Amino acid sequence: MTQDALKAAVADAAVQEISPWLDKNTVLGIGTGSTANLFIDRLSPLRDRFRGAVASSDASAERLKALGIEVLTLNSAGILPFYVDGADEVNAALQMIKGGGAALTREKIVAACAERFICIADGSKQVKRLGQFPLPVEVIPMARSHVGRELVKLGAEPVYRQGVITDNGNQIIDCYDFTIDDPIEMEARLNAIAGVVTNGLFAARGADVLLLGKEDGVARTTRR
Repeated sequence: MTQDALKAAVADAAVQEISPWLDKNTVLGIGTGSTANLFIDRLSPLRDRFRGAVASSDASAERLKALGIEVLTLNSAGILPFYVDGADEVNAALQMIKGGGAALTREKIVAACAERFICIADGSKQVKRLGQFPLPVEVIPMARSHVGRELVKLGAEPVYRQGVITDNGNQIIDCYDFTIDDPIEMEARLNAIAGVVTNGLFAARGADVLLLGKEDGVARTTRR
């Protein structure tokens, strides 16, 4: 199966995962990226079965609206029963690196408000240790150089993602060659740097369910 076919399979599986729980009051949390887009597309036939969705990016919000799905603010929606999103990397503990699409801050906020985080990914995203994918860090623009120096002290090779402005008006530094032995500890250390909005480690709040597309089907794993 191609990577696109694997992504489509996990998007289908995510719809099956949430479908029994949908009702007229349900507000879903929706992520950002190519796999999340496939999930959004599959929500169209179900749009009359749930109230609407909170999107983690402007791009996802526009895609939802184009399909006739109401987009709500997180402040009005409150606690969400599900948040469905992809990952750039995911380990056996269902901790992730996210933010390749520069939506990490809103993704982390929406995930924090969800009772159940469903990660959908193709098999290439599963790793033994996080850090092969460059770890994104969202920073306040005036602090970019300061944050970069602090990242070097932590053992990373920081690279400014030129030309990218987040939906929050901030900038992204990607951390290359970054060994992450303790994702929860590193997530906290990075967030403690002055000028960091957040980083792409989703370890303190990892996924509750992983739907992983493989050649022999979709494997479902729950957090231990």
